[in-house]
Amino acid sequence: MTSAAQPGYDALAELYDETFPTAYGSAWERHAVAAFADEVHALGTGGTVLDVGCGTGHVTADLAGFGLTVIGIDPSREMVRIARGHHPDLRFVVDDAHLNSAELTDVTITAILARFSLIHVPPDEVSVILREWATRMAPGSMISVATQSTDNDDVAEFDHVVARAWRWPADRLSEALADAGFDEVWRIVSRPDDQHRFPAVVVTARRAHWG
Repeated sequence: MTSAAQPGYDALAELYDETFPTAYGSAWERHAVAAFADEVHALGTGGTVLDVGCGTGHVTADLAGFGLTVIGIDPSREMVRIARGHHPDLRFVVDDAHLNSAELTDVTITAILARFSLIHVPPDEVSVILREWATRMAPGSMISVATQSTDNDDVAEFDHVVARAWRWPADRLSEALADAGFDEVWRIVSRPDDQHRFPAVVVTARRAHWG
């Protein structure tokens, strides 16, 4: 989900779709998205949820199923093509995490979900992106970011099969959100298991009334 297109995901889109035919790899991931949707509904403000790094669109469809207005965003044209095929009634836009597409200019963003997509953004650029998002979101708006994690204190690069990627300690991710103007509401941290090499973290936060 860097500021350039992802040729790796374009090349592997069909295989990715076959390998990951459903939205989630674990029950806690599903519950985290449902809890995020509840937070957005509680705002009562309308607007649009952006699913940044939507891949083949399964979570975008889940968010729509929760009754939210949602747009799926992904820099891979092939992933977006597949997402549109799976979910022709939903809206998908080819764009990266900077959200500079003209299709998004007039969108009122009430929440952003970024599940395992900002892992592909160099850590220094993540801070820039989070600040960009904050400037486009009203106080109280929600954000939820999921990444592979680490028990160490530093952001760590790891051997992702498609593109360069980084794991974020939970506290560092929360600090990056806070520095951009988002106050943490809750987090989930999972442990490695037979299907997951690393811990994972979800931090959900609210746009502060300052900054």
